[in-house]
Amino acid sequence: MSVAALLEARADDDRPGLRSADDGRAWTWREVVAECAARAAWLRGEARPERPVHVGVLLDNLPEVVFLLGGAALSGAVVVALNPTRSGAELAGDAERADCDLVLTQPRYAGKAAALGLPVVDVDAFGELVAPHTGSPLPGAAATGPGTLLMLIFTSGTSGRPRAVRVTHRKVAVPGEMLAGRMLSPEAVVYCPMPLFHSGAVMAAYAPALAAGAELVLRSRFSASAVLPDARAHGCTYLHYVGKALSYVLATPEGEDDADNPLQFAFGNEAAPLEQKAFGERFGCFVIDGYGSTETAISLAPDPFGPQGALGRLTEGIAILDPAGRPCPPGVFDGAGRLVNGDEAVGELVNTGDLGLFDGYYKEDAPDRLRDGMFWSGDLAYADADGYIFFAGRSGDRLRVDGENFGAVQVERVLAELPGVRQLAVYGVPDEASGDQVMLAVAADDFDPGAFAEYLRGRADLGPKWIPRYVRVARELPATASNKILKRRLARDAWRTDDPVWWRPGRDLDYRPMSAADAAALRAEFERRGRLHLLEGSG
Repeated sequence: MSVAALLEARADDDRPGLRSADDGRAWTWREVVAECAARAAWLRGEARPERPVHVGVLLDNLPEVVFLLGGAALSGAVVVALNPTRSGAELAGDAERADCDLVLTQPRYAGKAAALGLPVVDVDAFGELVAPHTGSPLPGAAATGPGTLLMLIFTSGTSGRPRAVRVTHRKVAVPGEMLAGRMLSPEAVVYCPMPLFHSGAVMAAYAPALAAGAELVLRSRFSASAVLPDARAHGCTYLHYVGKALSYVLATPEGEDDADNPLQFAFGNEAAPLEQKAFGERFGCFVIDGYGSTETAISLAPDPFGPQGALGRLTEGIAILDPAGRPCPPGVFDGAGRLVNGDEAVGELVNTGDLGLFDGYYKEDAPDRLRDGMFWSGDLAYADADGYIFFAGRSGDRLRVDGENFGAVQVERVLAELPGVRQLAVYGVPDEASGDQVMLAVAADDFDPGAFAEYLRGRADLGPKWIPRYVRVARELPATASNKILKRRLARDAWRTDDPVWWRPGRDLDYRPMSAADAAALRAEFERRGRLHLLEGSG
């Protein structure tokens, strides 16, 4: 199945297809497909002799993104999803690597678009270019197929330079049909507040709505306070989220009637287990948190009857391997539920059978991902004796403290119930003697060191090496537009930040503010031990 074929199936569908939550404009599916056909005709005229046109899109979630994506699907053109949260210089590099021929933008991003060195088309003026093609017939699904390149979507860049992932028709259509079959009907309404330059929104909101013939409701930019009002106003039955979005919604003021809404499902990834539970209970819906990445090389199906926080179960072709490629043994847990053999049990999640829906990166090899015919995800995980998989962080999120290896996510789960905290992130910073130390960053209005220490003492599931040595307190934590916290930036700052930092110099849970003299003494200790390069290298 191709996206073009899914659009053709909607060509005579007069049921609601697309709605803007920002201004209320709405289109039936028949009208959506007609808009897509007009853009397909224009895009065919822009094609080069050697390849289709590559259109960079620097837009919020405007209806035009849906029309242009459909036009590309029908014509064979390629949409390059550019991330507006990146700097002008970074965007210029992304656009160059993706062979962008022009960029479609809006006034908000006009300055960044101008810095790309490409022809720029304003979204409001784009209608004039397309107008002569109004009423164009559908070109027929034979013009494209499952393997035809449809989009280039960049990885999140939370751990390094973003890569342009090749998104073919099958990469969109397969998850769209799967999710539509499980959670949607033609009468459903899909709410999409996550950015369409991210693969999650394309594959888990746009695609299932198209496959099911359900209405797609766009919010131009995510707003936690708008989620519940939008769901009620537009009858949304399905919410797509990514990263910390659920925690932001949970931080909005509670109402006695929060569960009085049409939501049935919230589907996404990377929400903490406690957030999933709290969101489902407060808003009266099922929260299904899957495992996913832009590459979509590994698919795991969450088990609603499995342990809390499990991504799913190991299946044929999916393994957890150590760096030498050997299978990791199952996790062993103590009475408090702590993983006691993390050194052996935590490994990288690997597709050992094939590449799933991964069709490669655009004009780039990936030896860190593709080795010996297997896809190495870069994600750490462990499994229990029943084969249930638990996420343990990114490969760069692994810490070694006093000889013990563990994942940052394991610590974050324990700290998830810290009162008064809007966001939190755990990451490693260099130890002055050897290995790492645990650092915690929280978004909170204040920090009570005594209450924090008391919380730590009350957690039997907190490993003794997991206790944060440093705590950074900020108003907000740096994050991508898809709500993934930029730990790389936090780790680079370490304790050298204008935000207040609390630390415990010794082993006791006695946190005190870090002074300039403390920071200078720490630096001197790194220098004395010949490890200053580690500290400076993270700055």
